[in-house]
Amino acid sequence: MSTTSAGTSAINRNIERVSPELVEAAARYQAAILADVAGRRGTLHGRVKPLSPTMKVAGPAVTVEVRPGDNLAIHAALSIAKPGDVIVVDGKGDLSCALIGEIMATQAKASGIAGIVIDGAVRDAHELAGGDFPIFAAGLNPCGPTKSVAGLVNAPISAGDTAINPGDLIVGDADGVVVIPRNDVARIIELAQKKLDMETARIAAIHKGDVRPVWVEKELRAAGMLAEGEAL
Repeated sequence: MSTTSAGTSAINRNIERVSPELVEAAARYQAAILADVAGRRGTLHGRVKPLSPTMKVAGPAVTVEVRPGDNLAIHAALSIAKPGDVIVVDGKGDLSCALIGEIMATQAKASGIAGIVIDGAVRDAHELAGGDFPIFAAGLNPCGPTKSVAGLVNAPISAGDTAINPGDLIVGDADGVVVIPRNDVARIIELAQKKLDMETARIAAIHKGDVRPVWVEKELRAAGMLAEGEAL
């Protein structure tokens, strides 16, 4: 068995995942709604985008750390991930070569994996973007990877400048990807519904002619942009 320099396993097969019930509940909300109620944090850098704007993904994270340009650890993750998992790869934002392509994506889909998120490059973009398997990546490159450098599977990582632990909830859509810590998912879902209700009501009010938010003048005064008693 491969081990890290500290003597611990480089491939952690046993992780605690966010429950399927919570994944299903969270998948009903936009990544933006979840990010807002999570304190406007936990989103991956905007460089990590869906290959097609119609792609959506939700599921527990199987985390992967690789040396830039090497995908050996991703192959290990594909072998141990369970149906419904989302493989999330810390590729260091490197775009010098692709870490996955059509073959690996086909394997992932056939294995029941919910999607792949890579802070790095992919290739076979035409085929992948036209398919129904969700892939989020930082860019494209036709150059293939090496497969010879040890990495980590299911260890804490930072992908897209965001901390991610194995089993955390991953939700991605046209806006990008948000990460919700596993132990906080139930609370965030409850807040998300309240946020959605509020936004739905606000949009309905705008359509009825109430175009100016009631809070704007108060915040402008607090910021010193309006004097006390001054109105827009």
